[in-house]
Amino acid sequence: MLQTSRALAATTAVTALVALLAACGAEGGTGSGAGAAPGAPDLPVADSNWTIAAVTVDGTRSVAPPGARLEIEGNGRAQGHSGCNGFGADVAVKGDTLTVSTHEVTSIGCPGDRERFERTLLQAFSGELKGKAVAKGLTLTSPDGRRSLELTAESAAPLVGTAWTVDALLDGGTAASLPAGSEGKAKLTFGKDGRLTGSLGCNRITAPAEISGKTITLGAIGTTRMICTGPEMDLETKLYDALDGPLTYELDHRTLTITDGDGQGFTARAEPAPAKAEG
Repeated sequence: MLQTSRALAATTAVTALVALLAACGAEGGTGSGAGAAPGAPDLPVADSNWTIAAVTVDGTRSVAPPGARLEIEGNGRAQGHSGCNGFGADVAVKGDTLTVSTHEVTSIGCPGDRERFERTLLQAFSGELKGKAVAKGLTLTSPDGRRSLELTAESAAPLVGTAWTVDALLDGGTAASLPAGSEGKAKLTFGKDGRLTGSLGCNRITAPAEISGKTITLGAIGTTRMICTGPEMDLETKLYDALDGPLTYELDHRTLTITDGDGQGFTARAEPAPAKAEG
């Protein structure tokens, strides 16, 4: 699984980008990487995190599935998730233009609609893309206007109070995909009341959770008693074993990693915040 690196609040990038593009407009247009005003600053997108809202290719707009995201790192790399597979790419920034090359993609099989979106996303996130600030984030559009990505600024998630969806298992630091068919089934929340609640893939669980520094100590885990078979039970067994003993956690923007003393554990992704009703 591709790992994210250090993350800066994406809202900072958006604010800076608004100022940059306003300044460019005052000088007669945003320009491309080669045609930008001499000395114009680069797009301030390094170390930023985004939710992918939608992509458009040749006039067809595709809304992204839950979990689609993009991180632009400060070392010439971008990494993200299509809602199906993880992906990475080399990126270069010059003026208001981001140039994307050399995709790498994991090879998890996915339902047809997610596989189609992934193909469209990788087609859109390639070559030269011009950045433009919008109300809640950023759009990246090819010079000919045929390809574009709509990105929403993604805020960091706290450990407590966030709904976490397990998206990979860890064994000695090596990430492995969830059992096929169990994706999205395991969800955990560390509550402000000092308890862990959620599902391990089949049964509901609850347990006292003491958090100190980077350590989580769970009390006795209570579960429901449903009998499950197949991938959900396989996942539940692995997660139940991983929650035994003192645990260490790491937060990287909206990714949570939990491991025990033997390096067994899992990673989880913060679920998107519910949309606010308008009016």
